[in-house]
Amino acid sequence: MTFASARLQENQALIEQQQYQQHSQLQIARTSRFKFEPDQVMQLLRQKIAGQDAALNEIEKMLRVVKADFNPPDRPLAVTLMLGPTGVGKTETVRLVSEAVYGRADAFCRIDMNTLAQEHYAAALTGAPPGYVGSKEGNTLFDAEAIQGSFSKPGIVLFDEIEKASTEVIRALLNVIETGKLKLTAGTKSLDFCNCMIFMTSNVGAKQSQQRLNQLLKLPKFMRSLAHQFNFDEHALTDKALQNKFDPEFINRLDRILHFNRVETDFIPGLIQIELDKLNQRLHKQGRQLYLTESAIHALAQGYDIRYGARGVGRKIRTLLEPELANHLLLYPAASHIEVQYRDNGFYLKPRDSQS
Repeated sequence: MTFASARLQENQALIEQQQYQQHSQLQIARTSRFKFEPDQVMQLLRQKIAGQDAALNEIEKMLRVVKADFNPPDRPLAVTLMLGPTGVGKTETVRLVSEAVYGRADAFCRIDMNTLAQEHYAAALTGAPPGYVGSKEGNTLFDAEAIQGSFSKPGIVLFDEIEKASTEVIRALLNVIETGKLKLTAGTKSLDFCNCMIFMTSNVGAKQSQQRLNQLLKLPKFMRSLAHQFNFDEHALTDKALQNKFDPEFINRLDRILHFNRVETDFIPGLIQIELDKLNQRLHKQGRQLYLTESAIHALAQGYDIRYGARGVGRKIRTLLEPELANHLLLYPAASHIEVQYRDNGFYLKPRDSQS
């Protein structure tokens, strides 16, 4: 971002704040300062995240509370923990919220907690303690601008795979969740999370859940429903693993704990369409578009492994379909509308009439 564009953004935020303050006191009290629309955010989420209706409904509730703008001034706007196995859309949910609010899928502060597995890595969050190299600078992994957001847009932070962080790192976050502040060890400055939505993801209990799922799949469908009713399903195992992993002090500070389900085979066509849309977004820069026939969709759906979810579908497209697409584009550089069929144990690409 250039200096000029940064100054323009700062001036725009200042103008919005001044305009807001010019309203009557009653109007101020009744008007949300946040410019994002929960309905638009949720429309994007429901288009791009498959099979997670319950979790998305809770996120919609959270967004509406944030939008209503009566949040406590001394804590984060929301603290949400998303549980579930790999490839079910936890991290993608945060990216889509960022895209809907800011117009960019990367406009949030992401901390990969698997890089903070050792106790001494807590300094990466709070800065080096006094006497150590870098202590005076107060350097930290956090992106202060992404955390604080602006007057009209909330900041967004993602702590990804939080179960992999050390106990000391988790304890460093307790004060952030409770008070919305993180004082750096240099003592000269602190980070303010009070205008921020905090998301966390975790795979805790995923291995045990998979083992329980394998057992449940052997039972008739009505018995699986009974298992869910009496808390014998994988959600119960995940909750138990969560309690074993984290202290009650940490769990008790979370606003919402959401379960993301494994993506069942019923949602495979939707997953394929989502991955196709991503591919077409990249091809759009070249003025091209790809179309899948029913035979191609059926071939991509074969051998779907519930353990890997959407990532497994994306990997299949990258390794089986994209090489054939690359060969076609190198042979026919002028190709713009391309249809994919599956026949004779392979993908077949041919030009498609743009009007069809």
